Amino acid sequence: MAEEKKDSAPNTDAIVENTGIADVYRADKQLSGIVKKTKLIHSDFFSEISGNDVYLKPENMQHTGAFKLRGAYNKISQLSDEERAKGVITSSAGNHAQGVAFAAKKLGVKAVICMPATTPILKVEATKAYGAEVVLHGDGFDEAYKYSLELQKKHGYVYVHPFNDREVLLGQGTTALEIINELKDVDAILVPVGGGGFVSGVALATKLVNPGVKVIGVEPENAACMKAALDAGKIVTLPGADTVADGCAVKTAGDLTFAFCKKYLDEIITVNEMEIMSALLSLIEKHKLIAEGAGVLSLAALEKLNFKNKKVVAVISGGNIDISTLSALIDKALIVRGRIFCFAVMLPDKPGELLNVSKILSDENANVIKLEHDQARVTDSFKKVVLEVTVETHNHEHINRIVNALKKHGYEIEKIDLLR
Repeated sequence: MAEEKKDSAPNTDAIVENTGIADVYRADKQLSGIVKKTKLIHSDFFSEISGNDVYLKPENMQHTGAFKLRGAYNKISQLSDEERAKGVITSSAGNHAQGVAFAAKKLGVKAVICMPATTPILKVEATKAYGAEVVLHGDGFDEAYKYSLELQKKHGYVYVHPFNDREVLLGQGTTALEIINELKDVDAILVPVGGGGFVSGVALATKLVNPGVKVIGVEPENAACMKAALDAGKIVTLPGADTVADGCAVKTAGDLTFAFCKKYLDEIITVNEMEIMSALLSLIEKHKLIAEGAGVLSLAALEKLNFKNKKVVAVISGGNIDISTLSALIDKALIVRGRIFCFAVMLPDKPGELLNVSKILSDENANVIKLEHDQARVTDSFKKVVLEVTVETHNHEHINRIVNALKKHGYEIEKIDLLR
């Protein structure tokens, strides 16, 4: 059960009320020439499966591979000379880290980044490559964040929060200006949600430019901290945040972002781990684009929209994922889709049995990718052997045909769950 936190600080509502569209346009001007204006990509595939006219906003193609650069640069560029001389510090699972490191290097400011010890090596090395000092600490964002506050207090750095900061979320809001400028009749914008900085900025900018456009946040079911806060009417801390969308693995939403979401966000949709992995596979196969788990949350929610025939923009928030993680997620997505099937069958230990099974699979157009014999598993007879088979398949219907064909020839099989 989620632990309740105290209500937002008294000044958060005042900050929300005193933040207007001029502030977003100021941030947009500040970012001119720094960020890429990522162009929308129309998706026939996602349009068909959702029943809406879907466009992708590929922030995975942004400098540093994610939208985070927008908020980080806007924040650091607003610092005084005295503040810049102190240097900046932040905590991040990766994308904000790279955004801060990139921005600090551009502006000639020292940057220290606290990252969880579990952060993929790709993100750690990319952050170091921008000249930042990286400190690895803790098993997740919350522990790294706590440690970064200790370092800030000790060394006097200026803190650049990954989401709970007005200038940061204003920078993220410039994404909405680009969307509306390019697709003026957009009906809805879907945005991934971690701590809420991205969705807050997009919701603020969108509603102040065109209140008729819906802004929908998308969270992993296993880390839906903003939905929990909105449902409770106050900030809550989740007991855990275990998700393949590691960039959104946040237990506690920001009090400032919560206040902005209360005022401007229309809805939050949650998606499960299988839906996230399936969306990642579809993006790769249909658009040849690479994204991280958090980056495809908006795509995973498209089939859950409660409207049809609308113009929808799904923001792909980031693409920083290491190859081993990507490979593992693709394999899991293939299993979920019924594209890989593994089973065990007990065979008489005599010549020709393996050939018989192979012929059945060939006749059913199943491509064998792995075979394993295991006599040790058979305890009742030395004249039998267990055969484990992994095949490439088309879908779950194809798997059922294979199972029925094997049964027809007298083979009883045991399906093996590769997701265990």
